[in-house]
Amino acid sequence: MLMNIFVLLYNSGTDKEGIHSIELKGRTIVLMFEDRDDATRYCGLLEAQDFPLPTVEMIDIEEIKDFCIKLDYEFRLVEKNFVPKTAEDRLLISPPQKNLEVEDWEGDNNDNKNIDLNTIKENLEKLL
Repeated sequence: MLMNIFVLLYNSGTDKEGIHSIELKGRTIVLMFEDRDDATRYCGLLEAQDFPLPTVEMIDIEEIKDFCIKLDYEFRLVEKNFVPKTAEDRLLISPPQKNLEVEDWEGDNNDNKNIDLNTIKENLEKLL
């Protein structure tokens, strides 16, 4: 059965296209929305947290499931009128404070991101 759902895409239609996902307990979870309004609301919450603004795209649910299975991601369907019952559920309607940087989408886990905050502070103070 063909079922269309809504996902959040960054750089839609480009070779840098990426799908919005959240990290939960070490797993990558792709959110699928049954209702366009819920997806649009989630975009607004992301933008309010200074994330790049994704676009809401309609897609066949089977395409997303296949994509997730291939990459060993999980997927969650946020149903229309979804009411969270747990803190984990709340992440399905309100983005976490921290997420992967845009550059990390490619999956190249370059761990040189362990930057010392004190060094950054010292460098900023030198600028003053």
